[in-house]
Amino acid sequence: MTQMCGIGPFITIPAMIAAMNGPQAIFGWVVGAALAMADGLIWAELGAAMPGAGGTYVYLREAFQYRSGRLMPFLFVWTAILAIPLTLSTGLIGFVQYLGYFLPNLSWLHMHVLAVLLGVAVIFAIYRKVDSVKRITMVLWIVMLLAVAFTIGASFTDFHANLAFEYPPGAFGFTSFFSGLGSGLIIAVYDYLGYNTTAYMGEELKEPGRVIPRSIIIAILGMMAIYLPMNLGVIGTVPWKEAEHSNSVATLVVTQNWGHTAAGIVTVLILIAAFASIAMGLLGGCRVPYNAAQDGVFFKFFGRLHPKHGFPHVALLIMGAIMIFCSFFDFTTAISMLVSVTILIQALAQVAAVSILRRRQPGLKRPYKQWLYPVPSILALIGWVYVYSSVDRFSIYMSIAWVIGGIAFFAIWASVTRIWPFGPREIREAYLDTQSSSSPPMK
Repeated sequence: MTQMCGIGPFITIPAMIAAMNGPQAIFGWVVGAALAMADGLIWAELGAAMPGAGGTYVYLREAFQYRSGRLMPFLFVWTAILAIPLTLSTGLIGFVQYLGYFLPNLSWLHMHVLAVLLGVAVIFAIYRKVDSVKRITMVLWIVMLLAVAFTIGASFTDFHANLAFEYPPGAFGFTSFFSGLGSGLIIAVYDYLGYNTTAYMGEELKEPGRVIPRSIIIAILGMMAIYLPMNLGVIGTVPWKEAEHSNSVATLVVTQNWGHTAAGIVTVLILIAAFASIAMGLLGGCRVPYNAAQDGVFFKFFGRLHPKHGFPHVALLIMGAIMIFCSFFDFTTAISMLVSVTILIQALAQVAAVSILRRRQPGLKRPYKQWLYPVPSILALIGWVYVYSSVDRFSIYMSIAWVIGGIAFFAIWASVTRIWPFGPREIREAYLDTQSSSSPPMK
């Protein structure tokens, strides 16, 4: 839930209102939670059955090795080195937006210079051996909860139902509503992303078969319980036309109902949460290409460790640089690009992976099986296609070009390392083999 929230809801409420053109934006959070839940049940089955470090990388490696060798896990990591920095760049953008409360009248140039300096500060802060991740994460969680609680509390101090439920004419017309819902779901998907975090930690959990499914379901429901009252409180305090143009809507709400001092405190809490979430995201995200390189499924130089402190410094610097570069995009463009590349290689591929593994590895132990299979998979597939079709053309072309570029780089890498399709296809059913080796011998 810490990874899911961060600064997300504090900067996306105006974007959601603008996308759906009115207070009916609250339906975007509800439908977004339903899509996240359908996809979360896919993660739950895959994570419980294959609780290794790497998440999607592991699932695609196991499912697609029969036909395409290491191509799919390579493409996932290739996508991750763009998607993860894109996610973190929205934190940089949001940080600078809220910093504007203390530094009003910032020009475009000043805002981007501050974003670059913040990105450099994040890299510097974590360019070291970090032994207190658990403690930092707990502090971030508490700070985030305080910021959310203050915002919700302030909004309901002077709540006006006529503002919250004053829908514009034609708000629920079939064409206008579903057109806006598609754009709104792009925002909602961004805000709910992170429910899969425990699946990446499966190797370190005591009972992954029980913990991963429960944590995913609880996290999605928990964040929906935060997003809905926060969204409702904002649009019940500030006219939605005003809210959709605000760069710091939480500060606006708190200022209006509790005054400037309280707004300053909330803004500081949001800035702390933003900085910490960016740092923790980069700290964990750089491990994705590092682990893949160590496993021989990505470029070797990503697997280099710092000679003194032993952390993956090459991956950290490269992904940090991409994060800073992506901060020059505007907020909605960054989200659209992030969602589009995530859907192509992660979301849609995992929908297929569940069915492929059920057919290819029927003997794999599955502590959790997707409820009502294949209904959640079908709903997730429909939802992801709908969201992808709602993304702007630039982001669609960008995502397709990125994947094509990844295929080209894979072909070059595969020809040098002499793996499929330039060498034999390697089939390694790692989790089936582990189960077989741990079973008692037959008498």
